[in-house]
Parts: sequence; C-alpha cells; structure tokens
Amino acid sequence: MATKKRKPKRKLWRILPSIRQLFFVGLVAFGLGVLALSFSVRVTAVPAPSEISVAQTSILYYDDGVTELGRLGEANRVSVEMAQIPLLAQQAILAAEDRDFYNHGGFSIRGISRAIYTNLTGASGAGGGSTITQQYAKNAYLTQERTLARKYRELVLSIKLETIVAKDQILNDYLNTIYFGRGSYGIATAANQYFDKNVVELNLAESALLAAIIQAPNGLAPEDNLERLTNRWNYVLDGMATQGWITAEERSNVQFPAIIPNQAVNIFGGPQGYLIEQVRQMLFEKGVTEDQINLSGLRVITTFNKVAQDALINAVLEEGPTENIEGLRIGVASVRPETGEVVAIYGGADYLVNQLNNATQMIGQAGSTFKPFTLAAALENNVTLATTFSGLNKTMVDNYEVINYGDRSYGDQITLLSATEDSVNSAYVELANLVGREVVFEAAKRAGIPADAVGMEPNLAFTLGTTSPNVVDIAAAYATFASRGLQVSPAYIKSVTASSGEVIFKLTPKPVQAFSTDIADTVNFALQKVVTAGTGRAAKALGRPVAGKTGTTNDNKSALFAGYTPELATAVMFVKDGPDGQPVTLSGTGGLQKVTGGSYPARIFTAYMKGALADKPVTKFAPLPTGAPDGANPTSIPTTEAVPTAAPGVEAPAVIPVAVPDLTGKSISQALSLLSGANLLGNFVMSNGTPLPANTSALVVVSQNPVFNSVVTPGATIMIVVQ
Repeated sequence: MATKKRKPKRKLWRILPSIRQLFFVGLVAFGLGVLALSFSVRVTAVPAPSEISVAQTSILYYDDGVTELGRLGEANRVSVEMAQIPLLAQQAILAAEDRDFYNHGGFSIRGISRAIYTNLTGASGAGGGSTITQQYAKNAYLTQERTLARKYRELVLSIKLETIVAKDQILNDYLNTIYFGRGSYGIATAANQYFDKNVVELNLAESALLAAIIQAPNGLAPEDNLERLTNRWNYVLDGMATQGWITAEERSNVQFPAIIPNQAVNIFGGPQGYLIEQVRQMLFEKGVTEDQINLSGLRVITTFNKVAQDALINAVLEEGPTENIEGLRIGVASVRPETGEVVAIYGGADYLVNQLNNATQMIGQAGSTFKPFTLAAALENNVTLATTFSGLNKTMVDNYEVINYGDRSYGDQITLLSATEDSVNSAYVELANLVGREVVFEAAKRAGIPADAVGMEPNLAFTLGTTSPNVVDIAAAYATFASRGLQVSPAYIKSVTASSGEVIFKLTPKPVQAFSTDIADTVNFALQKVVTAGTGRAAKALGRPVAGKTGTTNDNKSALFAGYTPELATAVMFVKDGPDGQPVTLSGTGGLQKVTGGSYPARIFTAYMKGALADKPVTKFAPLPTGAPDGANPTSIPTTEAVPTAAPGVEAPAVIPVAVPDLTGKSISQALSLLSGANLLGNFVMSNGTPLPANTSALVVVSQNPVFNSVVTPGATIMIVVQ
C-alpha cells in the first residue's frame, strides 16, 4: 500500500512579521503621530477661556471696605497675582500635581506612565497623568467629557500654551481656576473657605492641605474622609522634601492644620438677604449688568455699617413683640444725615421666606410722623411755637371733623409746641389749613418724601399722615432736620470697583438746603420735647439728646416712631397683614390693646440707637434760635449748597434773589450759558423718561420748572425737560 506524502508544514515564524518589520512600522507610526501632533499644534489657535473658568465672584463689603457682607456670582472665585501666593503654596501644588512642571513642554511621559501603572495596579498616592498645563487647558478651554478626542485636544492645547505663555503665568492661571471643594475656585477663595485667611497668610501645613485636596475635592473632604486627606497631605509634604523645597526638620515638625467648619450658608438667608438684594438692585440702577455682577469680580463697598446692622437685628429680637404676631411686618431704616448713607435696614426676619423688603418696599400710613413737615412749613410762614390752635376733639375745619387720638380733648386753645408734644390732630389740621395745603405738601417733598408715594395728595388730612411712604423715605426726611435742613437722597453703595482696579462708581453726596438752619433748629427743639415730655418718652432711655415723633393711625393699622440724633436718623414702622394680604389692625399684637408709635416702635428705636452709637461721643443739637426764625419765604427749589448760619453777633450777608431766564426752545448749550449767567444750575431730563443720549446737540428745551421770570435763590437748580 502506497504511503501518502505529507505536505510540509509552514513554519509559524515565517508567517509573523519580523521584529525588524515591527520596529519599522512602529517607527513610521510614531513619526506620523509626531507629524500629526506637530501640525495640530501649529494650526491650533488658543481660544478665549470659557466664561465660567475666568468668572470671579463679586464681593460686597460693609462700609469699612474690609468686613465682607456677601458674595454674588456663578463661581466662587477671586483671582490673585502670583506675587500674592506664598512660594511654599506654589511648591506644595507642584509637589501634589506636577513636580516636573518647569522641565516639560506641556505633557510628561513619566506622568503618563505613572498614571498607567496606577490604573493597572490600583496604587494610591501618586497623581494622575495630566500635567498642570493639561489640567488648566481642560478647565479653561475644554469640557469635562471623557473621550479620546477631548484628551487629544487637551494635549495639543497644552503644548501650544507652553510655546506662547510663560510657565509662571500658566501656574498662576491654574491656581486661580482649579477647584478646591467647598464651592471654592482658585487658591485665594480656598484659603478663605478652609482657614478664614487671606492667601498671603498661608503657612506650610495649610498650603500642603490645599494642594492635597485638588486630586479629589469631594472624596478628600475633611468632613467625610479625614484619614484619606491626611495620607494625601503627607504625600505632598514628602514630595516637597524630596524636591528640596523644605528641609527634613521642617518636614518632621509640621503639624496637621486646623480647618474651620464648612459653612454652606445661603447668603440670602436671614435678615442679611435684604441688604444683599437691595445692593444688587442698586447696582442695576447704576447700569451694572447681571453678567458683570456674576462674572466680573466687582468689589462693592456698601453704606451698611456692621455695628449698626448687628445692633438693629438685636433690637428687633430683644424689643419686638413675641405674641400674636402672625402677619406682623416690622420695617426699620437708619440714615446718616448730610450724606444719605443708609447704615442699617431691617427688611424682615428671612429674605428666603418673604422677599418684600419691609424697609424699602413695604408701605403703611405714616400717621403723625408727617406733622413735623407741617410744623416746618408753618415756621417758614410766620407761625411760632407759641401760636395757639384748637385742642378740642371733633374740631370742625373747613367741613372736616377732626378726631384726636383716643377721642381726647386738650383744651380750647393750646400752643403749637404743646400740640407737637402730645400729637394733637385738631391743632395740626387747623395749622395746615392756615398755612395752606399746597405749602405743607411742598414742605414734605422738600424734606425728602417722594412725590409719587402712595396717597401723596395735598388735602387737610395730609398732615395726619394719610400718605404711605416707605420706611427709608421717612428716615431720610427726618435726616433732613437732623442735618439742620440739608436734604440728600438715600444711598446704599459707597463705591464699585472693577477687578482691574478701575473705579466704576463713587458716592458723592450732593446735599441741598431744603430748610434754613433756623427752621430746622426750631423743629429739632420741638421734637426733642416730644421725647422729654410727650408721646415719645420711651426714647429718653437713649441717654443722649434725641428728637422724634410718634405716629399711630386711628384705626391702628400702622404704628411708627421716627427719630434722630445729630449722627443718625431712624424710622421704625409696624403694619400687619391679614390672611388676604390686606392690612389689619395691630390691636392685640404683643398683648397690647393698641400698638402706638410710643410702644414697641419707640423701644426698638431706642435699643438700636444705643447699640449703633455706643462708642460715639454725645453730640448736642443746636439751640433754639432767638427771635423770629430766618426762613419765612423759602424757595420752591432748594439750593444746591448749604447756606451757613451766621455766627452769633455777626450779621449774615444778604442773599439777592435772581430771576429764572427763559430757556424754552434753547439748545442745551444755550440753556447752560443762560443759567451760568444767572448763577443757576440745570438738571436736564428727556421728555420720554429715557437717559440723555451721548450726542445732545439736537435736543431743545420744551419746558422748565420754575418757569420764566420766577424769583429764586442764587445757585438754585432748574428742572429742564428736553426732546
């Protein structure tokens, strides 16, 4: 039987490529890869950093410019220059994330190899494969997606960055953008969140801890995994010693740092939220946009004073009612005379619960706190504190029956001073009728009550406070008397500075002389008597000269106390909302049958002023002027500068009035020329309410107030409407 020939087997080594072939293919592939990478680097332009990566927190400060009130922004970040970051902190970051940073060109073969080894073996301690440049490229320019395409773009960008940006700048940018946990982006914010320190104050232990956290901000949070964080902290310190950045002695002596508790507080929570929102709204009014607030790192110094604000909150808590308070609203505002700076407000207990600001938005009838405006108008028109009026309840004035509070009569005829002390309605309605309703109305506006306040109508009841202004408006109007007649609008912001250092806004108060000093001093004398002998006796406990006025409506739907010292003017208002949101009586609140301005409101006022003025020297009011008050014929437009009262025995120079020129039909430049020649000022506004355009050459005057040939005091401001 014939045997079958077998086919010879092909040897396996003849089928497989040789080592030389593999090496050649690998070399070609590597070369092509390098060429592709080089081409990509050459043609790639570094994009602008993503908006969120460079966003900085806007910080609001109290009036000292140092104490922080709150932060606004999408990312809690504060960028700093490299010179502000301690060298040890820089080295700690390098020890943790990229020890060869100053030696590589954007990527590290050693780092990539270490990352592969770590992933395969599960080893801990060593960092990942990305260099600091790669991490910065990912955070600043790319997304966080885990794809090969994104990783390739990261590599290309990191190499490109290294060719056009200095190493120190890359490290600086990285330190300002990397996330440290606790909502903190950048090392400056992290220093504050973990140690309540400025970044320049970081020591070795603290620097190493912040560096350790970068690897896994959530997984290494001290609240959840202190042991793992400690291990990573030791790894960073060992690396610093290995690199020669710290000595062996420094390494052995360093102690784990104390970390402050994580306080994840909503900045809008509690009474503070009303302050922050008020400032935010004022920034909008000044032309600052939402994006600027959230992303641009503004530094805003507010007018709020930390001592005064704390004293106000304590006063409400300690002196406010505690029973039958459902629906109760308490609003308080405190203003610095002559500058209009609002130093403290109480808008409510918690902004997150109710966003209506009781100090700046809530309204309630002002009651008898409006009587001082009638008093000032009367003094300007030859009425004195000794002039008498009816004190009888149900006095008829021009077919209007006047009801005194509590249906009480005070005698057939009482002096104006007595009527002020006891807040007698009958006398004040007679007074308003005598002086003129429009005159009283204009006096209130000159003091600072807005013309568009709810219920602003020149009727007989106006003097009894039928108008419903905001609390801050009453405080600001009383500040006019405290500053001896100088009126200035309330302000909440002292300055706004951009992250570049450019000053965007700076408060420059422009007080106007709404009442002569003699008139204001006489009002101040009468309102001091309200405290020492009248309805505001609770404020005597302040222990320093104080003037004030109670306000209580006959239906007891509002109760107020407004008062002042030469340093501060403060108004406190109580109103109460029913289930339907409509005002209801305060009766029964805090266990009182009737809540008057002299009860809880006056007590809160007194407690607050004690705290706010605790370290301030006692200042006395100017004395009551002798003879007839100077100011019997006030102008309807206040002067732009204070008219000083002459020293005793020195005759004041005569003020010669001027006639208002005819501005109608004139251009703005022509109108300014005419005003300058008459020693007057102009306030130009568009007829449609929009801001004046950049180019005003085509605009002409369509109306003016006061009108042509009106007689005013030199320096007065003329309201001019153009279109």
